[in-house]
Amino acid sequence: MKILILALSGIGDALMFTPALKLLKTKLPDAQVDALVMYEGAGEILSSNTNINRVYDFNFLKKGKMESLKYVLSFRGKYDVTINVYPSNRREYNLISFLIGASRRAGVKYKRKNISSFGFLNNIIAGEDDSTHNVQTNIKLCEALLGHKFDDEPALELYLNQSDLDLADKFFKEKNIKSEDLVIGFHPGCATLKNHIKRRWEPEKFAELAKRLVKTDNSKIFLFGGPDEQELKKNISAQINSENVFIIDTQTIMHSSAIMKRCNLFITNDSSQMHIASALKLKVAAIIGPTNPAYIQPWKTNHKVVSLNLECSPCFFYSPKPLICSRTDVKFKCIKELTVDMVYEQAKILLS
Repeated sequence: MKILILALSGIGDALMFTPALKLLKTKLPDAQVDALVMYEGAGEILSSNTNINRVYDFNFLKKGKMESLKYVLSFRGKYDVTINVYPSNRREYNLISFLIGASRRAGVKYKRKNISSFGFLNNIIAGEDDSTHNVQTNIKLCEALLGHKFDDEPALELYLNQSDLDLADKFFKEKNIKSEDLVIGFHPGCATLKNHIKRRWEPEKFAELAKRLVKTDNSKIFLFGGPDEQELKKNISAQINSENVFIIDTQTIMHSSAIMKRCNLFITNDSSQMHIASALKLKVAAIIGPTNPAYIQPWKTNHKVVSLNLECSPCFFYSPKPLICSRTDVKFKCIKELTVDMVYEQAKILLS
């Protein structure tokens, strides 16, 4: 059997499919399982996964419609099964799956906008549940495909090679990071598509929190983020103004992950790097505002979700629609009024 995993929606979603991928291969050990990705980081993560035979990387966002269509049609008739990882409820993803022409097309039936997202093009269906983690929904999707109920819910899988670990060790030596140092990772960014930049805790609060952790614990602060978050990291570093702060600037997400592995605690917005930290089994303080914690909270690692738990939260569920706030008093109050004291308190609990 030849299976193509469509992991087009990003790094975190690719990672949250890895437990289902592991279970899929236990039932179909001889199957050829390939993946199609659109983001380089997702490709890095899946390329290192021993359950994947081959990864195809094609950035549909930067290619024209005709070039994209030609590329998709090049897969036609080559796969028996396509699986759209959850969540990926854009019509383009379901259309890509349909055009590839596999006889069995697995996807989640979304509670919102399923018809307009062309969910009807899938013929292997798992239902969406707002109380269920994305990992569990992906497992349900594979259960629907196989007609088999799994008893296990594995951890996220992220494989670091020796060269990445060696680069991390070199970084620690250059920066004089000792084994006894308390290292705390920050990820102050997150995705920006569909207005998701509104999920970000303010940079000023990250800076204030870092100052407190440096003062009280002599912590070393590692600032993580992608190439498009360089200015954000520099801004926060300048506000902290301490020799204990290090901007992590790497060529690959796997190198960054190897450095992240050293962290004693990871404090983060709802982001792909939150899931990387979970895969590395770090202690995680997850700052979550409008999104649904049941979907995305750190999976199978020691963590605290820091949230105001407002009566209007969560207000974002999976839909092609942009993130909006309907409050009339303070827009995105759930993240704007989440204080440094709240995050610091949960961080100290995790560190203890």
